[in-house]
Amino acid sequence: MLYTPIKFRNVELKNRLVMSPMCMYSSENGFPNDFHFVHYGSRAQGGAGLIIVEATGVEPRGRITNHCMGIWNDEQAESLKKIIDFVHENSESKIGIQLSHSGRKGSTENTIQISIEEGWETIAPSPISYHPTERIPHILTVEEIKEQVQNFKNATRRAVAAGFDVIEIHAAHGYLIHQFLSPLSNIRTDEYGGSFENRIRFLIEIVDAVNQELNDNVALFVRISGTEYAENGWDIKDSVELSKVLKNHAVDLVDVSSGGNIHGVKIPLFDGYQVPLSSQVRNEADVKTGAVGLIKKIDHAEEILKKGDADLIFMGREILRNPYIAVEGSFEMNEDCFFPHQYLRAKISS
Repeated sequence: MLYTPIKFRNVELKNRLVMSPMCMYSSENGFPNDFHFVHYGSRAQGGAGLIIVEATGVEPRGRITNHCMGIWNDEQAESLKKIIDFVHENSESKIGIQLSHSGRKGSTENTIQISIEEGWETIAPSPISYHPTERIPHILTVEEIKEQVQNFKNATRRAVAAGFDVIEIHAAHGYLIHQFLSPLSNIRTDEYGGSFENRIRFLIEIVDAVNQELNDNVALFVRISGTEYAENGWDIKDSVELSKVLKNHAVDLVDVSSGGNIHGVKIPLFDGYQVPLSSQVRNEADVKTGAVGLIKKIDHAEEILKKGDADLIFMGREILRNPYIAVEGSFEMNEDCFFPHQYLRAKISS
C-alpha cells in the first residue's frame, strides 16, 4: 500500500510516504537560503510522495527562534517559490508547508528562552509559562486572537500564490493553537476558554479562514497532539472529537503526533509509539490520518497502512538520515517510485 497513490481534493500523491515538517533553524529574517533549497530538493529526489516544509511563522512572534522560517511577507513567500518550482519540475513529489505560531514557546535559543531585547514578548491564551523559569506571556485579547486568525489566512494566501500543494496547520506540540486546546494552558473565561467547544474555537476559526484561500488544487492538513500525557489535559478522546469537527470543516487529513505542551511529562518511546493515536482517530472519527513517530523501516510503514492505522506515513529523523528511503524501499518491494533519470545507472545493483 505504501506505493499506491492517494488523492486529497485534486492533489494526488504518488505514494504514501511524507517527509514530516522539521525545523532546521537556519533562516535569517524568516527567509530560506541555499541550504533549504538543497535540503528539500534532495528529499524530493528521493521519491517521497509529499515534502512538507518546516514550521513557518505566520508573524515574527510566531517563530520558535530567530532562525526559524517565516511567511509573514510577500518576499519570504517569493523566496520559497524557487524550492517549490524545483520540486515540481524535477520530481513527482508534491510539496506542502506547515503554518505555525509558537505562542508561549517562542523567543528561544537552544530551547532556552531569551530576553525580550534579543527575542520578543511571547503570547498565549492565559498567563501561564511553559517552564516555571520563563516569563509570563502576554494574554491575547479577543481582538488580538482575531488578528492571529487573519495572520494564518494571509500566510495561506501567500503560500497558495507561491505554488504549495498542501497547507498544514500546526496545532500540536504545545504551540499557540495547542495552548488554546488544552485546559492546562487555557484557563480563559470568555468564548475562547472553558468548554471543549470554546477551546477549539481558535483552531476552527483558523481552519475556516484558511479554507477561504484554498481551492480544489490545494489540500488542507492539521497536525494535532493526540495526547499531552498529563492528567486532566488534552487526551485522545478530545482528539477524536476534534477530528470529527475538523472533517466537517473540510480538513482533508489529521496528522496525529503527541506531547509538547506540558513540561516534564514522561513519554513512552518505541518504534511507532504514536501509531495507536493515529489509529484511534482514524477509526473513531472516520477521517484520514497520518502516522508519525519513530517509524524507521519501509516494512513497518507498510504494516501500519495495511492494518488501517493511517493513510499516510510521516517520516522525520529517518528521512534526514536517508533521503532516498522511499526509492530504496521500492527496489526491495519491486514497486514503482520516482527515481531521477540522471541516476538510472544506479537503479539496478550489479
